[in-house]
Amino acid sequence: MNSRRDFLQKLTASAIAIPFLSSANAWDQPVNLVRNPDGPVLRVALMGLGGYASIVAKAMQDCKRAKITGLISGTPSKLSEWGTKYNVPEKSRYNYENFDDIKNNPDIDVVYVTTPNALHHDQVIRVARAGKHAISEKPMALNAKEGQEMVDACSEAGVKLLVGYRMHFEPKTLEVIRMRNADEFGKILFFQGLSGFRIGDPNQWRLNKALAGGGSLMDIGIYSINGARYMVNEEPIWVTAQETKTDTVKFKEGVDETIQFQLGFPSGAVASCLSTYNMNYLDRFFLNGEKGFAELQPSTGYGPIKGRTNKGALTQPHVTHQTLQMDAMAGIILDGDSPVVAVDGAEGVKDLKIIDAIYAACASGKRHELNL
Repeated sequence: MNSRRDFLQKLTASAIAIPFLSSANAWDQPVNLVRNPDGPVLRVALMGLGGYASIVAKAMQDCKRAKITGLISGTPSKLSEWGTKYNVPEKSRYNYENFDDIKNNPDIDVVYVTTPNALHHDQVIRVARAGKHAISEKPMALNAKEGQEMVDACSEAGVKLLVGYRMHFEPKTLEVIRMRNADEFGKILFFQGLSGFRIGDPNQWRLNKALAGGGSLMDIGIYSINGARYMVNEEPIWVTAQETKTDTVKFKEGVDETIQFQLGFPSGAVASCLSTYNMNYLDRFFLNGEKGFAELQPSTGYGPIKGRTNKGALTQPHVTHQTLQMDAMAGIILDGDSPVVAVDGAEGVKDLKIIDAIYAACASGKRHELNL
């Protein structure tokens, strides 16, 4: 795909299907059901009213169990425009200086942080200290140390910390996981993850190390990192990595253009992945086992995901990912549901530990051991 952002205009309203581990026959349910459609509604404040927040906001209009009740932005005109569009009263609109006052707002349960990566750490900790649950976009921080501090702050405050892993609720992805859990692929031997696109505006924050924490790996590459873990169903124990940079003007020091990385798992399975900001049409997962295979292509774009296995095409209907995600997160926060693939802060820290190790392996040229 040219860009994950190529899908901005392709979101479509659809029904909702959220399988959970706690529902034994969830896989056989019709697509237009949520686990607990009559349960309480999650009241969400969106922080950072940029491009991705607009996607989440649009998708949430089709949620059964989540609604927008608060807004946080540094741009007054956005607060006014979004407040009118989504019927959020002025008393529930905040800027980055005063959003700690959400502690006194009973109409907000959780804050969804969609600001640049470098801001997540401090903003999530402030949300936790205000007594509200937090959802952080991925990566949840610049490194594992920051991520763990966020987890600890939320734990100390008695609130939940979730990460915006939308693919953990995507129907075709979950069908591959179901098949793997049912041993339909046999022993897993290999995973390949290709995540990349040619990035545009050289002045955007994603190419600013201070805001992004890196380059392609911190944006698109995390999909292959996380995907390797949930597709193989093991935690990697070692990593090797190599960085390639062809444009040192666009991709300055500390901003990676292309990284290839390899992961090893306790069972002997291996993963070979690529993350890039300089190649289009890279959005593919491939899982190989002794008895079968699964391929998703596109695998992580906004949709529709397409896939096949050795048994044929995957035919689960496309559902807007963020609609699924937010209804599922309502169940997690309000009902204590357990998703098929974890989306909590601990999950986010594991990905950050791998990212730290990939960067270290690029610098050293050596294999780095992992202990997740």
